Amino acid sequence: MTTPSIPGFTEHRVRVDDGVTLNAAVGGAGAPVVLLHGFPQTRLMWRHVAADLAADHTVICPDLRGYGASDKPAETGPDVYAKRTMARDVVRLAAELGHDRFTLAGHDRGALVAFRAALDHPDAVSRALFLDVLPTLDMWDALHGVSAAVGFHLYLMAQPSGLPEPMIQGAADSFFGYFLDVWTKDPAAIPDDVRAHYLAASAAAVPSIVADYRASAGADVDHDSADKEAGNRLAMPVTVLQQDWGAALGYHARGLWSAWAEDLEHRTVSCGHFMAEEDPQLIADEIRALAER
Repeated sequence: MTTPSIPGFTEHRVRVDDGVTLNAAVGGAGAPVVLLHGFPQTRLMWRHVAADLAADHTVICPDLRGYGASDKPAETGPDVYAKRTMARDVVRLAAELGHDRFTLAGHDRGALVAFRAALDHPDAVSRALFLDVLPTLDMWDALHGVSAAVGFHLYLMAQPSGLPEPMIQGAADSFFGYFLDVWTKDPAAIPDDVRAHYLAASAAAVPSIVADYRASAGADVDHDSADKEAGNRLAMPVTVLQQDWGAALGYHARGLWSAWAEDLEHRTVSCGHFMAEEDPQLIADEIRALAER
């Protein structure tokens, strides 16, 4: 089966750490924008947005460490898939491609990596867009009672190594396909060839995907807690687009984000979780507007 691609983009292999190489699709010309994918996806989720932005931006779409065609190092310690480590990968990737400062957008897991990159590397991240997440600390606090069932996968993949991996591998297509089905309001936004790509890529990366999620119940909590205690905030312009999860789960999303971001634009959207595929024009417009702030 041929892997779908982003039209007009070329694939690059860039070493970002000892023994770790990221795969990235790069296209366009102009001010740099880095786009980070979510779960259970790859760089391909940005195909429409990236092709649009390439008219006036250099666009970099990597597969995160542990996903897609990027390397998947073994989880030898709690920091291997910490968002701090994955954020450093992204900053090094951009630098290797000639960009020391860039606009950064992330969706889902990629948004958590983008959040950490913006906190740890403010000299590199000039502006940040986060799609449909809360910061890790706030995410865990928001999940309580029976409403937490919506995040069952977070708890499953937080379990010690050896339990979630074989459970997921035993029914990988059903597990990953479930999220592709229930998190979208427009099934046509993920056509059959793209869906098949996501399922195959995820099934081949179960240990590293689990390790990414496990880190969000461990190292990521520690890192975010330290920043919160120190009063560290995002100083760059920030845009957050989310579904109205707050109404369902009982939290005030804008208020939570305001505690982290000094210059914040926060809006809810009507499309589903996979908004870069369901409403790519909206997302491209928001990135361009952010880049001008």
